[in-house]
Amino acid sequence: MSSACLPLHVLLLCGLLGAEQQLLPGSCNFELGTCGYTSDPEYGSWNMNEEGHVITVDSAILKDQQQAVLVSPVLDHQDWSCVRLVYQLTGRGSLQLHLRPDGDNFDYRMWTANKASDSWLIASVDLPNTTNPYQVLLEGRPERGSGNSVAIFEIHIVPGYCIECNFEEHHLCGYSNSWNPNVNWYVGGSVAREPESNLLVNHSNYNQRGHYMYVDSVYAKHFQEVAKLTSPMTTVPLAGCLSFNYHRDQERGNIFSVFTRDQLGHYEEMWRPEVFTTAGWTMVSVDIKAPHPLEVVFEVAFNSARGGYVAIDDISFSPEFCHTDTEPTFDPSIANCDFENGLCLYYQERTESKVWSRVSVKPNAYRIGDHTTGAGCFLLANTRFTSRPGYVGRLHGPFLPGNHKYCLRFYYLLHGFRKVDNALVLYIYDENNVAQEKVWSLADTSRTAWTEVEITYMKPMLSKVVFVSICKNFWDCGLAAIDDITVSLGDCQITAGSLPGQCNFESGVCGYIQDKKDDKADWLRVRGHTPTSYTGPRGDHTTGVGYFMYMEASLMRPGHKARLMTSDLRGSFSPQCLIFYYHMYGSGTGILSLLLRHGSRKQDTLLWRRRGEQSVSWMRAMVDYHCDVPHQIIFEAIRGPTLRSDIAIDDIYFKRGPCEDPGDTTSYSGFSEYFNEIEN
Repeated sequence: MSSACLPLHVLLLCGLLGAEQQLLPGSCNFELGTCGYTSDPEYGSWNMNEEGHVITVDSAILKDQQQAVLVSPVLDHQDWSCVRLVYQLTGRGSLQLHLRPDGDNFDYRMWTANKASDSWLIASVDLPNTTNPYQVLLEGRPERGSGNSVAIFEIHIVPGYCIECNFEEHHLCGYSNSWNPNVNWYVGGSVAREPESNLLVNHSNYNQRGHYMYVDSVYAKHFQEVAKLTSPMTTVPLAGCLSFNYHRDQERGNIFSVFTRDQLGHYEEMWRPEVFTTAGWTMVSVDIKAPHPLEVVFEVAFNSARGGYVAIDDISFSPEFCHTDTEPTFDPSIANCDFENGLCLYYQERTESKVWSRVSVKPNAYRIGDHTTGAGCFLLANTRFTSRPGYVGRLHGPFLPGNHKYCLRFYYLLHGFRKVDNALVLYIYDENNVAQEKVWSLADTSRTAWTEVEITYMKPMLSKVVFVSICKNFWDCGLAAIDDITVSLGDCQITAGSLPGQCNFESGVCGYIQDKKDDKADWLRVRGHTPTSYTGPRGDHTTGVGYFMYMEASLMRPGHKARLMTSDLRGSFSPQCLIFYYHMYGSGTGILSLLLRHGSRKQDTLLWRRRGEQSVSWMRAMVDYHCDVPHQIIFEAIRGPTLRSDIAIDDIYFKRGPCEDPGDTTSYSGFSEYFNEIEN
């Protein structure tokens, strides 16, 4: 995802000099045509420049359309490959690259850019290995107004990972130099002067036509002047062996290091050489274990103009670790628990009374159930379950290895606390059961809704999380509950993200459409309480303080419908499992239905339905369906006889089915005397 700037004439000139890497089908320079790329007829059109070499979409030509989508021919690359894109954004707009697997409902966004530039930019996007054919989609969205356009100069698809490079390609695989007035990385070999050394031959070709990258100290003027060569940002996590060749001469001092840098800008050194000078090219292999995308940075610092030089060549990557003693990437999901089938690997200290209890609440109108399903189990710390008025309840998690950055997420619920200072606290303990750090505690009194907590932490030693609930005075204490603990590698800010087919409504409505033809009202996107008392949720399901969609009963008449539809789904060869959360609380609650709209059928097909008040909790629905032709899914809410009839939905998720847990498959539930009246 990293970009490097190159003027167009330099691209053309270097293209004649470099020995191009093998190009795979789907590559195109738009010189003689579009190479099988076509504009999706449902959107605007991409247009070839009259002189060739460039294909563009301009806001002036789009007219009423918002975007133009360029679709590649069907590709069948079963190994890892890399799309290199030379593009330019003029004015305001964006360019996105999507992957469209054959026989899948959704397109998968792999990369996006929205910054304007006066020069051509280079993007590198990893395409994972797959046995299914796919297409690449390029979506240009220039904003309305004069002077806004998106242009593509070249599409190259090459074998391997984007981080790999032998520096023979004219755009240097998207590697970029961080400009310094005095020291920079340059192309060595046949197109640049040599440093004062024996670097007359390229490492891989052993002739004067090959290329490599080098930096020398000839123009260094200040202490520790730094040159950085940065790889493109990977679009996938990397775990495996990074290899490269280097040549180094340190006459009076240079510092050569290789770093990784994540999307938040955090650096981590992964290698530096043990020798100052190499007689020839030396190969290095370093293991990378990254749960998130990253850049590789080759950095050289010079102390003087006589600091020597460093050259690198032939960067490659293998998904197999290069050292046999390297531990495989650790899976932290052993610390996950939704408490549906027990305590997982969590436990309480035997010396204490069992303060934490695993409980379940049957869904009804008055008691909030668990966060996972609305009718499952969660953990509760409560004075009613102990033999004394005060208590300290510690819940210990499993040990996790040190020197890893972890993202811990969990949900909590409080009820009845007069003071929340110690109602729920989270510590990190070491292997000797010594508390190392208090990483979280409640800041204020929280509402009676499941609320999400995200914590990123890293410890050098073996460690575990410990949830602590303290009650010093019986009269100040209430109920403290936790549920749905998950642990993943990496920073929470990086690991957070969604896939196509997922929508939590936090950033918008994800392309969902209001049905203006067959209903009488709209679904509304809100956060917090709904305005009518004794109906609607107290917060969203995703975080407790976020957004959800709901039908406001006071704006409708009894029997009126509100329909929310997905955008057009292409159809999938495999069964689909649709998971979503719904909230139906209120004495006048009506009907929530899930419908399948098939383009060739006159009537919508009923997939799932709930009638009447269900619970004060968010409830989970899991619905199996199969449709291999274009279709839409419709969420239909019908208002009941009173104002207390708000219906809400949140956290919609499509995944390849069938559903793992068929526990919510009945088509009807609830009871009411007025259903015939509503349906009529």
